[in-house]
Amino acid sequence: MTKLAYLAAPLALLCAPAAAQQLPEAARTMIDTAIASGDAKQVEAVIATARAAFPDDTQEIDAIWTAYREEQAEIAAAQAAREAAEIRQAGLLEKWSGEGQIGAFQSSGNTDEFGVTTVLALNRKGIDWEHRLRLTADYRRQDGTTSREQFQASYEPRYTINERLFTYGLARYERDRLQGYSSRYAISGGLGYKVIDTDDMEFSVKAGPAYRVTQFTDDTKSSRIAALFGADFNWDITDSLTLTQDASSTVETGGEALLIVDSANTSLAATTGLEASLTDKLSARLSWAIEYDSNPPAGAVSTDTLSRFTLVYGF
Repeated sequence: MTKLAYLAAPLALLCAPAAAQQLPEAARTMIDTAIASGDAKQVEAVIATARAAFPDDTQEIDAIWTAYREEQAEIAAAQAAREAAEIRQAGLLEKWSGEGQIGAFQSSGNTDEFGVTTVLALNRKGIDWEHRLRLTADYRRQDGTTSREQFQASYEPRYTINERLFTYGLARYERDRLQGYSSRYAISGGLGYKVIDTDDMEFSVKAGPAYRVTQFTDDTKSSRIAALFGADFNWDITDSLTLTQDASSTVETGGEALLIVDSANTSLAATTGLEASLTDKLSARLSWAIEYDSNPPAGAVSTDTLSRFTLVYGF
């Protein structure tokens, strides 16, 4: 070897790139296992642990984390595109989800009583539109006399303006002869806003003008301009326990401007429920409902309350 070669060798060693340090096999296995689990929170926790345990390998760990997030974003985008295509191609009767509730009781002996309550709630969520349909029936008979006979039906389409703001329409039918009316119809439309919209909690409010027609049991009839206010709240306290709150109120004015004060009537309906999962599809629900009319027909009281325990089947 020449003298020049001996002099060049140390210089070449200094200029050559250092050998890349490899992440320890145990750390790599730990990260791969977390990724294979499909739990994003677990992956993030393991990545944070690896950074703290192997500070000299932070660059390689960050590269794994970046690649994982990019892959998950691609998977989510592809899934969203498939769902959007399915929604656009779905027929009118497809893509509905919902739940059915049923509760009943019967007693005999000193009192002969029978009662049943049923609820069917359907929801169809599209790209920009959402449709909500709800049917409710409550019936109770004691010692040969009907003590409760209430039926309700409502349909509410919603159009999404942006992530928070939406418009709504509402058509509602009620029948409660014991409360003094054989039928009551209301239509409304207005704006709504999602105050809270997270994976665990949702809270939205809505308001708009309304028009209500009431057919009383004495064959009289009233038609009134109204204002509607509503609020919906859902909180997933745990994976198996959910708190729900649905409330709506309608403030009526008289059909003529001179009768606004004298014939004003305010009605409020609010339901609070606590729901616990029993299986993937079946859950138990305990609810308390209040209905209030400030100016009920003669012989009827202003406030009704009802506590219910029902089984709920989701589909």
